[in-house]
Amino acid sequence: MTDETDPNVVEAVREHPFFHGFDPEFVHAICRQAVERHFAAEDLLAKEGSVAEVFYVVLEGKVALEIGAADNPHLTVQTVGPGEVLGWSWLVPPHRWRFDARALKPTRATALHAEVLRRTLAGHPAWGYQFLVRFMPVLAERLENTRIQLLDIHAR
Repeated sequence: MTDETDPNVVEAVREHPFFHGFDPEFVHAICRQAVERHFAAEDLLAKEGSVAEVFYVVLEGKVALEIGAADNPHLTVQTVGPGEVLGWSWLVPPHRWRFDARALKPTRATALHAEVLRRTLAGHPAWGYQFLVRFMPVLAERLENTRIQLLDIHAR
């Protein structure tokens, strides 16, 4: 990741539904060192246990959030597509991915650098609050979907 801010990346993030209504200065600040990434089907965007250094803004494609289970090493707990975001492990120490994220089809996403995002949120409490209020429903949905999957496994 570079220290440059790519105007195309900034525009893609600004237009993403998750970031509608955010201050343009905030969007520009969090896009420092951000890059666009492309993944082929079956590519891993994140591996459980590895360092979570990015927050993904999904632009195209489809990604499965997976956990390992004894009878199924790739149990999908949720899928994420265009207009959604991926990753919360970058926010919570020790900043390690809690799920695998696997592209189900070719996927394009903006990878926001976690350290830049954490510094920006901490340095601007109003932006940080707005971001977390927007992000909490995403986190709650992921946890609920995981709970449902686990209940289903135990019911078998």
